Amino acid sequence: MQPGDVPTTNEDKLARDATGEIRSDPLPVFDIVATSGWSGVNFTELWTYRELLYILVWRDLKVRYRQTLLGAVWVMGQPLLTMLIFTLVFNRIARIDSGQIPYPVFVLAGLLPWGFFAAGIQGAANSLIGNANLITKVYFPRLLIPAASVAAGLIDFIVAGIVLAGMLAWNRIAPSPMLLLLPLVVVLAAGLTLGLGLWLAALNVKYRDVRVMIPFVLQVWMYATPVVYPQHLLPEPWRSLAFLNPMTGVVEGFRWCLFGGELPTLALCSTLVFAVLLFAGGVLFFRRMERTFVDVI
Repeated sequence: MQPGDVPTTNEDKLARDATGEIRSDPLPVFDIVATSGWSGVNFTELWTYRELLYILVWRDLKVRYRQTLLGAVWVMGQPLLTMLIFTLVFNRIARIDSGQIPYPVFVLAGLLPWGFFAAGIQGAANSLIGNANLITKVYFPRLLIPAASVAAGLIDFIVAGIVLAGMLAWNRIAPSPMLLLLPLVVVLAAGLTLGLGLWLAALNVKYRDVRVMIPFVLQVWMYATPVVYPQHLLPEPWRSLAFLNPMTGVVEGFRWCLFGGELPTLALCSTLVFAVLLFAGGVLFFRRMERTFVDVI
């Protein structure tokens, strides 16, 4: 120590800024304590880290389309190509009738919400493993990582909606006045996706074979959902059992907002119940498993 130097304590070091000068107000000190038992969401903490959610979403979007020739065209091209294949197989060959709605428009209106759900589930389930380096180095609410994956999928869903809008214009189909309720169906789909994604993300940290199982389950699940066929074509008892599929209400509700017709009340109510239960249970289960992520991952 040189003559004239002032001894510094730990408190003084905390109170120094980037230039080394003593601050009049000490820096805030946060105690990071592991959760115990079943705990809910700390909304104040999530609001404090709201900018981090934006950064994670923007990072996911940039990584997904970095060094790509067509960029966002892939988002619109995938459902369009899938629609063409399904039209050839299920409409031209299998002769599935979609009623007054042209089959390409009908199937595309089912592919968009299903694509958002499937991409959100896979992204959320693998999000913690993919961000292992970030999780083990700095503290932040881990809930933001799967939420960012679902939010990034929502951006893709909106971009892909341009294709559907073009198909409606090409076939001269005027959207139903119920189109104003479409955001509610999208929120319902997002809640269902995030709720199930939280379960799978927490399980995937401990059991890595979860990510291997998800693509197969989603493939089977899609054909159990009225994406490529109208629900009324199902014979009993399969038609009644279809209401136990939470994605039935999302797909049917999405089409109802676009084309009108009879309100799928039972399907939407069933989906709402599943979404609330999966989201609430997923948050609690994720928070319970969160304290072991750093050790296991």
